[in-house]
Amino acid sequence: MRPLYPVIPTNITVHLGAPDEDAQNVTVPYDYYLKNVASSEIYPTWPENAIRANIYAQASFALNRIFTEYYRSQGYDFDITNSTAYDQYFVYGRDIFENISEIVNDLYDSYIRRTGFIEPLFAQYCDGINVTCEGLSQWGTVDLAEQGFTPFEILKYYYGDDIEIVTNAEVSGITESAPTNSYSIGSAGNSIRQIQIRLNRISKNYPAIPKIYPVDGIFGIETENAVKAFQEIFGLDPDGIVGRVTWYEIQFVYNAVKRLNDLNSEGITLEDIDKQFSEKLKKGDEGLGVLVLQHFLDYISDFVPTVTPVTVDGSFGDTTENSVLSFQQTYGLTQNGEVDGNTWDVIYNVYLGLIESLPLVYTEGTVLPFPGRILREGITGDDVRLLQNYLNYIADTYTSIPKITPDGDFGPATTAAVKAFQSLFGIVGTPGTVSSVTWNAITNVYEDLYTASLVNEGQYPGYEIS
Repeated sequence: MRPLYPVIPTNITVHLGAPDEDAQNVTVPYDYYLKNVASSEIYPTWPENAIRANIYAQASFALNRIFTEYYRSQGYDFDITNSTAYDQYFVYGRDIFENISEIVNDLYDSYIRRTGFIEPLFAQYCDGINVTCEGLSQWGTVDLAEQGFTPFEILKYYYGDDIEIVTNAEVSGITESAPTNSYSIGSAGNSIRQIQIRLNRISKNYPAIPKIYPVDGIFGIETENAVKAFQEIFGLDPDGIVGRVTWYEIQFVYNAVKRLNDLNSEGITLEDIDKQFSEKLKKGDEGLGVLVLQHFLDYISDFVPTVTPVTVDGSFGDTTENSVLSFQQTYGLTQNGEVDGNTWDVIYNVYLGLIESLPLVYTEGTVLPFPGRILREGITGDDVRLLQNYLNYIADTYTSIPKITPDGDFGPATTAAVKAFQSLFGIVGTPGTVSSVTWNAITNVYEDLYTASLVNEGQYPGYEIS
């Protein structure tokens, strides 16, 4: 998955012309790109402090284009152009000045940002003689350097005192951020949280898009409604599904309303990219994510003999690792015992494939597995009706849980019943929302109560009572 924070790319793809011009794309190492741009735009005879200030600005400009996926979010297959009307001057195949090459080697993993923001500054600049602009004047940096200004002092002179230079940034190969698989009701993860944050911000400018609350990384009915409204406004098929086209349209509009490709950007804060879910589950991990994984693997193992059973305890130990390894071997995945996005998607799809063959019809005493989608207020369907019947049966014994009409409509009454169950049994999760953890807790209690109802008074029910 593409990082949510800026990293230095190993390569950059340059379009040798204006964005819509029929021209060649070239992919070159990022450090070579900076050396080429600096050698094409400034003079090697300038004072070193002026050269350094210019290279910081050039690097930040390019990284802003890459980080925001400015061109890729518009459907282009490149990161930046060499047209000075839009971007930076890059001359493919030109010679590089030796002193500029040495300075870039020292600075290429650095960039400018506003204090408190995480995105590289859109460090606008111009030559200062033929063209003037709001940002840095390239020839002006020479005058300042000759007056004894340091590179950082030069940058603050043009961009303000609220900037800082990030040094020794992570260098990594970067893939595009668009999802491999589409996101819809039931999807969960950091990418869903990113969608929710972006749509909520876009809705300030486009109030017809309903707010998503809570921003919890779970694709529920509120997220689907917001996606549909966004798609309608921007001329996309309003199916409520976030595939590649919708993902990039959301990103492009988000960049625009936040002015991320502007010198005076609204900015992205750490809170905007905070990760709610672990990117990878591995041995030693604990918590809800592990518990959900174990539920899925345990169910799959009942139908796929080559997948070993797992203890459902929320702790990623030896049995979970062995189960993951057996699943990876069965489905031709890299066998490392760790669950990254790819392994998770295959596990989830196998699980869905198994339960889709089951009729979600309530039969007293029969327990069906988690239906594969998060259930919450606003959702309708047979799985909701099934949930309501389970809760009603439990409410006969635990009267603090309110009875509800099993109509398949997850309304406020169902939310109240779920919250009461979660509170009574200490279930951790989003109150009123039924994830696999809450579903399995409900069905376990239901099964215990139903089995107990079949025995005579004083007869051992056949399981440990707790």
